[in-house]
Amino acid sequence: MRLSTKGRYAIRAMLDLALQEEAHPVMIKDICRRQDISNLYLEQLLNRLKTAGLVRSTRGPRGGFSLSRQPNLIRISDILQAMEGSTAPTDCVDNAALCPRADCCVTRNVWLAIKEATDSILESMTLNDLINQEKSNNMAKQTDETMVEGNEEPSTK
Repeated sequence: MRLSTKGRYAIRAMLDLALQEEAHPVMIKDICRRQDISNLYLEQLLNRLKTAGLVRSTRGPRGGFSLSRQPNLIRISDILQAMEGSTAPTDCVDNAALCPRADCCVTRNVWLAIKEATDSILESMTLNDLINQEKSNNMAKQTDETMVEGNEEPSTK
């Protein structure tokens, strides 16, 4: 499976929304600036995410987008399903009727195993997991920067 920019950018946009601890919706232009995504493209992605029930929009001067539920309840698989569809590497995995050899094809078992492994990983991870990773990365980066400013060598553990 190869993710398109739709899937990758949608996850980045959702993470951006999740990281904003503000009480009001986030404007598209702010997400665009932070994530380096074009405004028009991000609008398309957010509309798909809205249709999938993952974000909600608010109109008006303080309008924008926000998550439709808590980050720990939004799986990465939910986002990718909305943007990319199935994770199956071949069409016959989702619909055996597409291939007359599906019932005797041993390679179909490989494609099925790939889909199951991919789905297992994506279903086990939530936006909350990404938030925790982001915060951990930021803390490590700040520690490294502080050590460099103090002329100490960063840890190489």
